[in-house]
Amino acid sequence: MDEANAGIAQGTEETRGAVRLRIPERRQVALEARCLDDAVGAGHAVRRVMAVVEKLEVSKFYEAIKAREGEAGRDATDPRLLIALWLYACIRGIGSARELARRCEEDAPFRWLCGGVTVNHRLLSDFRTGHAEAVDELFTQVIASLVDQEVVQVRRISQDGTRVRVSAGAGSFRREGRLEELLKRAAEHVAELRKQVEAPEQMAGLSARQKAASKRAAEEKEKRLQQAIAQLPELKRKQEVAAARKGNGKAGKKAREKELRASTTDPEARVMKMANGGFSPGFNVQLAADTESRAIVGVEVSNEGADCNGLSEPMRKQVEERSGKKVEEHLLDGGYLRNDDIEQAHREGTALFVPPKGARTPHRRGHELDPKPRDSEALLAWKQRMRSEEGKEIYKQRAATSETVNADLRTHRGLMPFTVRGMKKARCVALWCALAYNVMHFAGALSA
Repeated sequence: MDEANAGIAQGTEETRGAVRLRIPERRQVALEARCLDDAVGAGHAVRRVMAVVEKLEVSKFYEAIKAREGEAGRDATDPRLLIALWLYACIRGIGSARELARRCEEDAPFRWLCGGVTVNHRLLSDFRTGHAEAVDELFTQVIASLVDQEVVQVRRISQDGTRVRVSAGAGSFRREGRLEELLKRAAEHVAELRKQVEAPEQMAGLSARQKAASKRAAEEKEKRLQQAIAQLPELKRKQEVAAARKGNGKAGKKAREKELRASTTDPEARVMKMANGGFSPGFNVQLAADTESRAIVGVEVSNEGADCNGLSEPMRKQVEERSGKKVEEHLLDGGYLRNDDIEQAHREGTALFVPPKGARTPHRRGHELDPKPRDSEALLAWKQRMRSEEGKEIYKQRAATSETVNADLRTHRGLMPFTVRGMKKARCVALWCALAYNVMHFAGALSA
């Protein structure tokens, strides 16, 4: 720019006024007339969730409530509100009670659900895992409603397992001798705390709440150590079965000599192979889905690392009990293959669709389904079924159903690493996620 043009530009800037901006004034007092019901639109998903909850029979959740007419005490929080909060939280992929409590203060849909009722993370956490039977019945009620409306058939189901990480660390797994030593120390610590509680001068600087919390933490640690030691006999039994299967050779000897370990954080957890190929403490969440509607019709949590350890038959029975219908075809991946399960399903009149294991020798590869002279009627029927073109087309539905359902729960419905301890509580969390999935996809039918 030459000197003449530079002078013109400078003169223009000097003649312009100061910049005018809109600046936030956060201490300004304002009176706003607002209705909480206007915070969410008429077609918002949270309204559909509440409409479904209002249709459900939830009397089982009311049985444990102690607040009654004519008795002293504060009012209990409505279970319908807590059910709706957890369902909508799982639909939004929220699996943490603390995060849900924060959303109830900040997000409009959660505030709309609360309607001015305050909740905290302890209330939410206790409710999620404290009503195991009621949540299970609620899941059955949803399945039965969908079956009655012929939305779900359960004639053909697909089952698959997904390993979910638990909060126990790899370093929490201890040998039997170490567990007994830790248990002895924990018992001594609890006894010492009890003496201190009886002698107030030793804990004068602590409040009653702090004393109770310290005592409770020590007792819970002692209880977990007792549970860990109680797991060892079952681990030994499984070790003997695995060693017997491997024979008396080098592999069998190695299996027998392996030292058993149990977790002091979550005694029921087991180290198992995860989806990323690594090994971590976790639970095996089994899900069964209807291939036609893709509704989840069965949920179970196991600490079996291998799907072939008898997980298919109990799931089939669970689906039949929940739906009141007969499962005619059961689709599984190759990890479930076990001759005993094929025989049992054949006796029950259920066609099992599961691929064979690959042959170890090259000349047998591709001939795994060839009939053998000693094959039973059930095995011959299974081989014929899996070799047929119709059977191959049916089996394609397994991946299209189970893989998408598992991915939906892990990615969108809050089935994340468990922050609760024990299979019972983990099963509650898995049931909430499955319920949220069904409510999300079938809200129209459930609220009709």
